[in-house]
Amino acid sequence: MKGGGLRASILVKDDPTSHDGEESQSLLEVCQQPELKSRSSDWKAPAIILGLECLESMAFNGIAMNLVVYIRSVLHGSVASSASTVSLWFGTSFFVPILGAVIADTYWGNYKTVLISFTIYLLGAVLITVGASIPSTPELCNLSSCPSPEGTQNAIFFSGLYLAAVGCGGARSALLPLGADQFNNENSLDMQKRRDFFSLFYICVIFGLITSGTIVVWVQENVSWAIGYGIVTTCIALALVGFVVGTPIFRRREPSGSPVKSILQVIVAACKNMSLELPADSSFLYEATSKNTHDSELKLAHTDDFRFLDRAAVISDLRLDNSSCQSSWRICTVTQVEELKILIRLLPVWVTGVFFSAAFSQMQTTFIQQGTVMNTKLGSFTIPPASLCSFEVVCVTLWVLLANKVIVPATTWFTSGSELTQLQRIGIGRVLMFFTMALAAILETKRLESVQHGELLSIVWQLPQYIFIAGAECFGFITQLEFFHGQAPDSMKSILTAFALLTIALGNYLNSAMITIVSRVTMAWHSPGWIPDDLNEGHLDYFYWCLAAISFVNLAVYIYFASKYKLKKFVIQC
Repeated sequence: MKGGGLRASILVKDDPTSHDGEESQSLLEVCQQPELKSRSSDWKAPAIILGLECLESMAFNGIAMNLVVYIRSVLHGSVASSASTVSLWFGTSFFVPILGAVIADTYWGNYKTVLISFTIYLLGAVLITVGASIPSTPELCNLSSCPSPEGTQNAIFFSGLYLAAVGCGGARSALLPLGADQFNNENSLDMQKRRDFFSLFYICVIFGLITSGTIVVWVQENVSWAIGYGIVTTCIALALVGFVVGTPIFRRREPSGSPVKSILQVIVAACKNMSLELPADSSFLYEATSKNTHDSELKLAHTDDFRFLDRAAVISDLRLDNSSCQSSWRICTVTQVEELKILIRLLPVWVTGVFFSAAFSQMQTTFIQQGTVMNTKLGSFTIPPASLCSFEVVCVTLWVLLANKVIVPATTWFTSGSELTQLQRIGIGRVLMFFTMALAAILETKRLESVQHGELLSIVWQLPQYIFIAGAECFGFITQLEFFHGQAPDSMKSILTAFALLTIALGNYLNSAMITIVSRVTMAWHSPGWIPDDLNEGHLDYFYWCLAAISFVNLAVYIYFASKYKLKKFVIQC
């Protein structure tokens, strides 16, 4: 057997994302010492991209945070339909990054994807502002008898809304990878800068959320919806101009081709090689070797599960060597096979993320609607219900600091010095989501009781559920994104990062479907149902208890699959 069919490995080691990053880094340095002398990058281009993310986050949340209130109060949608519409739009905005990531990796590259996405984003924001500028029925009318706005207003507003969803989704899929591309991966200083960049990028997202949740939401509700959406349009216009201005200093990476083709090749090759016998020694499976030391890369180590797929790497031609390679549709490398196995292992974790996201989407829908029927006065100040989303963002920041500085270090006292794994932290997020839904249900029960006594509970009582859902986001969403990015092969990081975001999209779609079904079924069963237009006549608490039950079952399923999960391993070749 020639050398091309055997894998000459220096070391097999667990994935560096599981708290072994420093040791893994030193191992890489053994193979890449010449490259470490490359010039370090500066912060000019990354700083521009961070500024663009501040503007983009402010624009997106300026549309999203008060959208359910606008549809309800201005477009006069029902409680159920407005919540369903918002969930559908949120889902679309988080589904588009999948398409954007595929297009960026395969055809356009990150730079062109961001440029086109910002252009579409701006067009959508302009249409939203125009739609909000059209005079409509006075908001003080009885919502149950208000006439619907003109069809033209609806057409303009919703066209702009979904163009903005496409634009922000495309930007979301490519802006972060473009920022990471500005750093030299072959320079040790740049590797630290790149980690700092990811942290700063999240801070920029937080900045946009807080700014929109305070300034933009206040302007929309107290000054003018048109002016509020005009601020959104201005942010995207500035982002587009800033992106064009920064073009000369951006480092661009050409698209390398979609990994979807590699996945299909593994499936086809495995089917074609069904008649071949699997070797007892996995080292006899095919793995490409690199002749160029500059192109040294990590190869994924073979694992014993999903053995059927290993047939794609069975060598049927004894003459196969580095200079004689068969068709990629007949034989694939072990690394290609393991990339598909990683996707299969991640699938159950990903599915539980969808149900987690369905519960989380209550923050943008039913939590806000619950707040609108509570006492929003705090002294002489009125608290817009949607602005509590900004409070949640502040809580997320505090949860991140608490987790990194207190919770995770404290666990080392009880686990013989080892920190919480990423899978364990995701599990904590699932637990906190269950308690969030339970708290929301208890609060709604108490609120309905107070209404029967002619009193209104203060909106301040919503704060505990926002605190808990912030913790769920910290441990669930943020760690899940980190986990998917860390487990992904180098050729699939953008795709799997986008798939992690897709859980938010599908969760919103699922929530939209659940609200619609529950509303119709319970209305037919016992009018006015659980989620009527007047929440004082419904039982939103029953809906929250259903979500709590779903979250509990989801947690149990997650624990089972997380306990079986095998972290990826790799071999280092020089």
